[in-house]
Amino acid sequence: MEIVSSLSIIAFAALIHASFQLSVSVLTLLSGHAIGSKTAHGKLLRLTNGFVFGVAVMTLLLLSFISLIFLHSFSGNVPLIAWASACGLLIGLGVAVWSFYYRRETGTSLWLPRGIARYLTERTKATKHSAEAFGLGLSSVIAELLFVAAPLVISALVLIRLESAWQLVGIALYTLVSLLSLLIVNALIGSGHKLSRIQKWREDNKRFLQFAAGSGLLILGFYVYIEKVVTATVYSQGVF
Repeated sequence: MEIVSSLSIIAFAALIHASFQLSVSVLTLLSGHAIGSKTAHGKLLRLTNGFVFGVAVMTLLLLSFISLIFLHSFSGNVPLIAWASACGLLIGLGVAVWSFYYRRETGTSLWLPRGIARYLTERTKATKHSAEAFGLGLSSVIAELLFVAAPLVISALVLIRLESAWQLVGIALYTLVSLLSLLIVNALIGSGHKLSRIQKWREDNKRFLQFAAGSGLLILGFYVYIEKVVTATVYSQGVF
């Protein structure tokens, strides 16, 4: 039962990760520049697939690295203060996402330092090969680390309490689920859907996506706090 609960937390955290839009924005920019320069469809697919693969690799590496740090720090026995701090991070980030994830302007411009935004924009224009697209995918995850750190941290804390085989399952599950939005957009681009329609949908639904991401962070933070902190405290005091 604990394995099901742990994997459910990891999957939900990954779904929140998938709701963030920076990697999707970079993917649509990359595709737009490639289409604008009349890139062949086969090469366009290699670029977009390389980008998605880069995002997947960096997500997997980050989750594995954070899990390794926690495993050496806590030896699988996570203290209540660590759970409480992670839940506080989730809740604080949820409020922040509600407040200022998107900039107050038309389009889907995200709240990012302008230097990072300019770097990613310039790299999408200069990307001509799949290896460069792979590197761009790596960079896009790092650029949004401020927002995806909380889901990664809570997932890592859950992972280190599992057996080795289930840890691998959890890492694979998180990586796959976190890519859902990218995989959908990549499939739409590959099947010939117009970027303008994809972007129009994103603009029309950006407030919903913002609300969903913020609410998901709050829900996950409260749920984990009750399950890992409140319940453990109650049992330790001998109430049950």
